[in-house]
Amino acid sequence: MTTSLAQRVVAGLKDKIFAGDLPPGHKLPSETELVEEFGVSRTVVREAVTRLRAEGLVETFQGRGSFVLAVPESTAFTVESSAIRSHRDVLDMIDFRLGIECEAAALAAARIDARGRETVRDALDEFTGAAASDAVEADFRFHRALAAASGNRFYVELLDSLGPMMIMLPRTRLGSEHSITDAGHADRVRREHDQVAAAVIDGDPELARAAMRLHLGNTRRRLDAGRR
Repeated sequence: MTTSLAQRVVAGLKDKIFAGDLPPGHKLPSETELVEEFGVSRTVVREAVTRLRAEGLVETFQGRGSFVLAVPESTAFTVESSAIRSHRDVLDMIDFRLGIECEAAALAAARIDARGRETVRDALDEFTGAAASDAVEADFRFHRALAAASGNRFYVELLDSLGPMMIMLPRTRLGSEHSITDAGHADRVRREHDQVAAAVIDGDPELARAAMRLHLGNTRRRLDAGRR
């Protein structure tokens, strides 16, 4: 129920953003105002804003609120969060990523140079030190850094078309023991990221491919376990 209500708020705000009623740089109405406007709880409003952040439409600053970003240019391939409606859809998204990101990691390892190593290390450090509220965006930037290190712009453009949503949606389907605020889950993901980054930085394509497959495969297994 909360998810459908949040989607209603997302749709309403996106209509205003795309119509120009909430232009780039404009601050979103306060939680209180959105609660009153849409007749929903604060929890629903927060979930809606999280989804807008995941789609790259707003950015939130601690103590200042959420602000509208420039509407991204349309791309040949896009998937909005509203298109992911079921557990099956989320699993299909993971399977899609397995087919793309494992090869991107292998190519990154084969082509890695000094600049690529620095970029991957920086993204890994950012994710490791990220607060729970920033974990989704930091996770996405790590995966994007690996794609960029491949030297193939199409991998980067594909991940950009998905955006942080590809990280956020699976997590909304996991139980509380796999929450971004759960220390055990966060540690597992950090270890998996460490393994992928190490293989890429060491220039080992086969190990990089296997490490990414293990990482995304574990995400898929956690989704299956969370549904039982």
